[in-house]
Amino acid sequence: MTLTLALVIVGGTLFGAGTTLLLCRPLTRILLGSVLLGNGTNILVLTTAGAAGDAPLLGFGADTSTIVDPLPQAFILTAIVITLALTAFLVTMAYRAWQLSGSDDVQDDVEDIRVARRAVYMEERERLRATYNDWREAYQSMVGSEEEQRAAERRAYQRLGKARDRYRELKDRARADARAHRARQARAEQTAEETAEEDDPWETILGADR
Repeated sequence: MTLTLALVIVGGTLFGAGTTLLLCRPLTRILLGSVLLGNGTNILVLTTAGAAGDAPLLGFGADTSTIVDPLPQAFILTAIVITLALTAFLVTMAYRAWQLSGSDDVQDDVEDIRVARRAVYMEERERLRATYNDWREAYQSMVGSEEEQRAAERRAYQRLGKARDRYRELKDRARADARAHRARQARAEQTAEETAEEDDPWETILGADR
């Protein structure tokens, strides 16, 4: 029981340390984190086999009650192979990143940043829109009738002002037309008088001394 508890503590410690290293930016730390995470997982799987026992080999006269469970050992063997392949892949990535940029830090994905910022923008816009709608409804409920009455009065004053301006325009035009008509009549009368004086038939018949 004491040995199993010690394995659980060791496996949990390796699992926590590996998870912490996986959250770092450098690929070297991610590599170490994956190794620690794999070893911690293997130890935790080993604790499921129970207490230590004989080798899982069946033969004549073998007591199956003293044989250890072989299934966790098969899982651990497969996990070791997978961890080795993942370690080789991460070593290759870290070496290639160091050759290209001189650093093994994981760069931020531009598309992920854009998607995250768009999500934040959409949430902020929805929040501001809801706040604006609430304020507008509160304002309308508080001064709705008075504001509508004032708006109606302003519209009536605007229509009255337009009608007054139109009336003044028509009045000024009528006065101008009347003055022009009187001026034309005066010129016509003056022209008629001058024509009558020049074309007097008695003066033509009797002469200027009649």
